[in-house]
Amino acid sequence: MSELIKKIRGEIEAKGIVSFAHFMELALYAPGLGYYECASQRVGRAGDFYTSVSVGSLFGELLAFQFAEWLKADACEKCQLVEAGAHDGKLAADILGHLQKFRPQLFERLEYCIMEPSGSRQQWQRETLAGFTGKVKWFDSLAALPAVRGVIFSNELLDAFPVHRIGWDAAAQQWFEWGVRCEGERFVWERMIEPAAKAVRSQTLQVPRELRAVLPDGFTTEICPAAAEWWSAAARKLEHGRLLAIDYGFLAEEFYAPNRANGTLRAYAQHRVCEDPLANAGEQDLTASVNFTVLQVMGELEGLKTEPLATQAQFLTRIFASTISEKGRFDEWTSARTRQFQTLTHPEHLGRPFRVVVQSR
Repeated sequence: MSELIKKIRGEIEAKGIVSFAHFMELALYAPGLGYYECASQRVGRAGDFYTSVSVGSLFGELLAFQFAEWLKADACEKCQLVEAGAHDGKLAADILGHLQKFRPQLFERLEYCIMEPSGSRQQWQRETLAGFTGKVKWFDSLAALPAVRGVIFSNELLDAFPVHRIGWDAAAQQWFEWGVRCEGERFVWERMIEPAAKAVRSQTLQVPRELRAVLPDGFTTEICPAAAEWWSAAARKLEHGRLLAIDYGFLAEEFYAPNRANGTLRAYAQHRVCEDPLANAGEQDLTASVNFTVLQVMGELEGLKTEPLATQAQFLTRIFASTISEKGRFDEWTSARTRQFQTLTHPEHLGRPFRVVVQSR
């Protein structure tokens, strides 16, 4: 039995049952033990899943091109790119490398900030970004970040925020929460008597009345108060510029489709979907789709303007078109880079599953 599983079991045995959000937080982020804490090589062919960054440098270069177009209108002496959850620092290196080569004046006045609470991941990032010493600053929280003029962005961050797993009680016409308890050597699901989050109770009010009448008993989905709170806090930090996230996700009404009766929670290991999210804690990735409607509402409440939601394919294709018209601002489109673009935008690869939410002030 791993030290992480012993830790999770100890907390459950002390309380009898814990929310899945707490289980997920420990499984992914327990200091020195969690899935994202113990190895930087979780991504790519030798890891458990692919990301747009692992396809090659083109993804970061396209983002850098777009960020530069957004930032060039700002005449301030200093501007910021703030990356939240930079993993091993590869995306930051690709973005900075492009800006240094093609936008040297912007590069000189740019501050690249990384928000990273984990000491382990900060160390991976510092090693990757050793060539940009003095250009990158680290912050362990949004609270520590100063006001931002520029872009705050994340790539596949919010889908890894701990989620509460909730089920629909058709008779009572309200949601309940699924918790986690121990049964022998296994972790199993059990209905919690008291929901751990106020958002679980308020979720009932967010479901249209006509949908409540047909939603089947036991229909399961996820909510993520942590992501909503994070987005709201990030919006408050944005003095001028854009707030952007690229992630798996849906608009609110899409979560209630009949084919999602078991929710969107997934576990991955060695590029395969695992059947049991509660098994092998610390050895498999856990992820759930992001509710983009919630993010948009939270940003608008903080005064941000919402731009049309786009798939990654739509977003990157628009940037590609701009690179063609801006001569001398982008590397040559070789056959290798074209293959990367096809992987990033093809609907059967990464183009359709990922969406891009953008808000501005």
